[in-house]
Amino acid sequence: MPDLETTLATLGDAIAWPATPDLRVPVRRAIVPRPRWYERRWALAAVAVIAIVATLVAYTPTRTAIAEWVNLHTRITHTTALPTPSPRPPGSIGQRLGLGDATTLEAARGGVTWAVLVPASLGRPDVVYLQTQDDAPTGGEISLVYGPSTGLPVAGETGASVLITEARGRVDEEFFGKIIASGTTVTPVTVGGHDGWWISGSPHDFFFIDSTGSVRAETLRLATNTLVLNFGGTVVRIEGNLTQQQAEQIAASLS
Repeated sequence: MPDLETTLATLGDAIAWPATPDLRVPVRRAIVPRPRWYERRWALAAVAVIAIVATLVAYTPTRTAIAEWVNLHTRITHTTALPTPSPRPPGSIGQRLGLGDATTLEAARGGVTWAVLVPASLGRPDVVYLQTQDDAPTGGEISLVYGPSTGLPVAGETGASVLITEARGRVDEEFFGKIIASGTTVTPVTVGGHDGWWISGSPHDFFFIDSTGSVRAETLRLATNTLVLNFGGTVVRIEGNLTQQQAEQIAASLS
């Protein structure tokens, strides 16, 4: 047996064997079959679609549009009535204007020492406010608030179309120099024998002398056109989206 092994080993060295080929590639192809050409095309198309959808969904406006499209095509509802707009915040007209406490016209008349003036052309106010706190003019202040029932435009979000404010005192024309600004004009007027001033534009404040002789700065609440009158010892302010003629007609009916 040792001689046989020696002979075979010598024979092996003498024989020229061909080079061994690389069998990895053909073996892998035999084990894992290659996809057909149409299967590869559909796979590439699917990857492209997924990439496009992912990009669109990441963009908020497009995501919203896709959601609406999906909703439109999956759920269609019918309605027989249109939704009503949201109501105004609960509360009285002009409640957010800082006019004092809401009261009745009769109670307001009993809370001040002068005769409260009411315009006959507008009738009874929708809401009456009485201001008697420390920051009110001496003797108090009355505010008559009229809403949309007047047929006049409502001023902003206040719910008020006309605001009439009354306090004891007088207005001096020289004070108007303090409120004249760009876009604001002051025109002297006379209504029923009472001197007054028509303020057009967007003034924020005006000044008057109260019943004690002190100068007070008052805010024009509606930031609209305003007619200010010296009415027999009472300062009357008429505010609203009014023309000068409309404001003077309201003032002429005060009693």
